[in-house]
Amino acid sequence: MFKSGFVSIIGRPNVGKSTLTNRLIGEKLSIISSKPQTTRNTIKAIINTSDSQIIVIDTPGIHKPKTKLGEYMVKLAESTLNEVDLILFLAEATDKIPGAGDLHIAEQLKTVKTPVILIINKIDLVKKEELLETIRNFSQLMDFSAVIPISAASGEGTDIIIDEIKKLLPEGPKYFPDDVITDQPERTLAAELIREKILELVSDEVPHGTGVEIVSFREREGKGIIDIEANIYCERESHKGIIIGKQGAMLKKIGTLARVEMENLLGAKVFLKLWVKVKPDWRNSSSMLRTLGYQ
Repeated sequence: MFKSGFVSIIGRPNVGKSTLTNRLIGEKLSIISSKPQTTRNTIKAIINTSDSQIIVIDTPGIHKPKTKLGEYMVKLAESTLNEVDLILFLAEATDKIPGAGDLHIAEQLKTVKTPVILIINKIDLVKKEELLETIRNFSQLMDFSAVIPISAASGEGTDIIIDEIKKLLPEGPKYFPDDVITDQPERTLAAELIREKILELVSDEVPHGTGVEIVSFREREGKGIIDIEANIYCERESHKGIIIGKQGAMLKKIGTLARVEMENLLGAKVFLKLWVKVKPDWRNSSSMLRTLGYQ
């Protein structure tokens, strides 16, 4: 019997949703950063096994929004709850008791009929006694189909997740061909990789005010080369200076690191050109959110 279905990973910002998605798929699709609210779109990752196809949706973290972009991100995450076959509720082992964000998510999950698996992540950061306390406290939030402690970073316990997902998925068709690992366009993945490098390299106050637009994505026929041009938008002139850096050093570093990952993902040589532009308060501009693919 072949099983297939859609699985949503949900949780507070920065609990490891993107790391888990990448671990399950075995490829880097979702960007990872220690800064919260890294994921802005739902990324569909496709896991193929001999008897199943699992479509994993990595959602933005649910938080109290402060901008139109924030409202979009939360709405996107919450909208998946009734549309999937299974929900993975991700929490941190380091949180011994559920916080306000976890309680808010649990209350929402109680309103849907979709089965929920509780995933306790980052078990490598706590002692066994602390982990047992966390599992006990989070297990009381609602009736979970299963509780699985894991480390998404190291991979410990993640094989159990696939087994548990397959138990709960319905019988169904193969939605995507075997060689497809995501439904995201290549230009979207390229923009996310650029944004990841900004998150990694630039000081704390700048990254969440940045957005990336792929202006041009062209393959040179028969050459194995892709030319990509992108705009990086920020909200202040001072932020533009930080992103560009002294004599362009920071922008060059962002471009170099993003280009290497793009080449690994796309399997071709990439020529990348970046420009930095200032758009004050773009996160509250409907037209800019549409330009960057957030509406």
